[in-house]
Amino acid sequence: MNRTRQTTDKSKNRITALYERLSRDDELAGDSNSIVNQKKMLEDYAKSNGYTDLVHFTDDGYSGGNFDRPGWKEMLRQIEDGSIGAVIVKDMSRVGRDYLQVGFYTEVFFREKGVHFVAISNGVDSDINTSSEFAPF
Repeated sequence: MNRTRQTTDKSKNRITALYERLSRDDELAGDSNSIVNQKKMLEDYAKSNGYTDLVHFTDDGYSGGNFDRPGWKEMLRQIEDGSIGAVIVKDMSRVGRDYLQVGFYTEVFFREKGVHFVAISNGVDSDINTSSEFAPF
């Protein structure tokens, strides 16, 4: 897990988690999903939308078929302890490939913990009522 810190602002003095994942299969498919590209996309989005306390949680080489990933688990631990106020991902598939489990995290867990969720490429933003359909995989 790679972590980069900057400063605080948007989510009630809590950090903004930028989550990147790339499986070995994704890596073979081409460069557009690379960890470097995901990090840049997430940082650009976060900075242009007022998020300033950015921490990367990265799972490089981990399948989205399960959620036993070190970066993901550390992010969940910090959500549980109240440190994280927002989670931003490139797209829903970066969260995982098990759509029921992804739905649990995005529709139930994050909301219960007061965590704002954004999937940039899917146009999902939990703060916008029209994006409450989290199924655009």
